[in-house]
Amino acid sequence: MKYIEKHPMALITVGIAGISLSAIFVRYSVAPSAVTAAWRLMWTVLLMLPIVLGKKKFRRETARADKKSALISVCSGAFLAAHFILWFDSLARTTVASAATLVCTEVIWVSLGYCLLWRGKLSVQAVITIAVTFLGSTLIALGDSGAGGAHLKGDILAVLAATCSAAYMLLGKTAQKKLSTTAYTFIVYSACAVALVLTSMIQNQGLLAYGLNPVLVGLALAVCSTLLGHSIFSWALKYFSPSFVSACKLLEPVGAGVLAAILFGELPGFLALTGAGITLLGVWYYAKIEQRG
Repeated sequence: MKYIEKHPMALITVGIAGISLSAIFVRYSVAPSAVTAAWRLMWTVLLMLPIVLGKKKFRRETARADKKSALISVCSGAFLAAHFILWFDSLARTTVASAATLVCTEVIWVSLGYCLLWRGKLSVQAVITIAVTFLGSTLIALGDSGAGGAHLKGDILAVLAATCSAAYMLLGKTAQKKLSTTAYTFIVYSACAVALVLTSMIQNQGLLAYGLNPVLVGLALAVCSTLLGHSIFSWALKYFSPSFVSACKLLEPVGAGVLAAILFGELPGFLALTGAGITLLGVWYYAKIEQRG
């Protein structure tokens, strides 16, 4: 644990790999977005229970969380639920590369929210680097050769998913001032699971109506993409700014794009490859700026 605290970027690398698998797993689900997402979060809460209930520290902290922090965490969970539904829907309408790239515009929304609501300040270097990195992600989307008739709607859904994810990240920064990452994520994921189950019920989509497929996809998403993805980024907020954590997520379309090319034949063109290079360079340079600060 001491090694991880001294080298937080090592764990962030694991988180990038975890979220890169998310779009791939979702593509294999035969269930509607709310059902797939509900199974993901129910598995996540179930897997976290032994940790939260097994240790007196986490059990007491979760049960005795102050009302303000608990409310902020629940609101964060609601935004996370909306993010999952919108993004899963976008994956059904556009390519993995486009959806993964556009959802990463989260870094823009986080930066704006951080500056406007928390009076945070970004250096000129940081602003330019974020803009360049976003340009790289945009080139990946422009280079996507698999756009169809529903492509525009899928792109819009992905951007909306990004704004919800930004709200989730910003609220998480506030909540974790008084809560540990474990207590915070457990409350958030529980609230998110409840919201997704209620959404499925309202839409008359039975959780067991689609066989074992969404159950297994949900388990894969819970382990790889939530616990080894989103949870790591929530933990990283203790060591880095929200803008930097979001910028790291810009590596997701690179990993997801490579996997989509191998599994689904979505081969990137010249623009996509150029964008991937720019994105990698931008995130690396942003990391340098953050560490110097």
